[in-house]
Amino acid sequence: GGSGSGPNFAIISGEGGFGDKAYNDIALQGLEKAVEDFDGSLNKVQGEGGQYGSAQRSLASSDTDYDLIVCVGFYQAEALKQSASEFPDQKWMIINQPLYKENGEHFENVAGYAWANHQMSYLAGVAAGTMTTRELSHEGNSNEPDGTTVGFVGGVDSALIRAFERAYVAGVHHVNEDVDVKIGYAGSFQDPAAGKEVALSQYDAGADIIYHAAAGTGPGIFQAAQDRERIAIGVDAPQDKSLPEYSDVIMGSAVKWLNVGTYNVAQGVINGNWDQVGGPHVVGLDQDGVAFVKGEEYKPDLPSVLDDNLEEAKQGIINGDITVPCTASGCQE
Repeated sequence: GGSGSGPNFAIISGEGGFGDKAYNDIALQGLEKAVEDFDGSLNKVQGEGGQYGSAQRSLASSDTDYDLIVCVGFYQAEALKQSASEFPDQKWMIINQPLYKENGEHFENVAGYAWANHQMSYLAGVAAGTMTTRELSHEGNSNEPDGTTVGFVGGVDSALIRAFERAYVAGVHHVNEDVDVKIGYAGSFQDPAAGKEVALSQYDAGADIIYHAAAGTGPGIFQAAQDRERIAIGVDAPQDKSLPEYSDVIMGSAVKWLNVGTYNVAQGVINGNWDQVGGPHVVGLDQDGVAFVKGEEYKPDLPSVLDDNLEEAKQGIINGDITVPCTASGCQE
């Protein structure tokens, strides 16, 4: 959208790339809306092979004067420290990683946003812990209410993804300490086949609900759920909508509204409000920046106790009665 006569934006994808139907695509949506609303232009760059520094510098030094360059994912953080210093007049946004200098000060030209992945994953755990012992079925897919096992599949084992994992486990145990949580990593954010293999092993070991934090590897978890006629939980976006071919197994998704963040920063740049949108920001439950969203097809089948448990956990996190493991930036230990 847009004729390109207005502001110029660029976005560099993180691991998984555009088309992941998860965090890259939902971050992109916010800039696409800004392009439509402000008659701008958008340059999409796939972060191929981890060459983030060269992609950042190429955009910042090009003939196009970009009003904002968005870097998706914490993997771009180290490269952006150099790029932001080298191009101090360029405004940048990085997702999932507030950016600081060696002396602890933030970069004046960087909007560093971290969404509370740990909080939304805790709610995903509450959902899994609630439903694993209750009857649930949809279009031939069901859980095992007499069992007490759920699963988690991560993409690459890293500090950020361990926050998803540990918060999810804590959420499960908040509901029921007797539930066993199977943990596995696919080793990639772009390998559905590897994700499917890990998920199949967990379903075969008794898990009836699996939550993933694996970006483009995620469809493999949903394929495994369909093969075993079990249930899954999506991540980042409402994946029953972004991946409708798997809506029959997606009970719900742990969602972070990256599109709202990228749009708000783009709008702030256009309106000259960088002092409000720039710098480090953490967006969590208290700003309605993350949530657990039930799958549309499953809504009629999910009991009111799930709503009660999710609301109790949400309010407990907001008011400090519940301490969620790790932080928005990950688990460093």
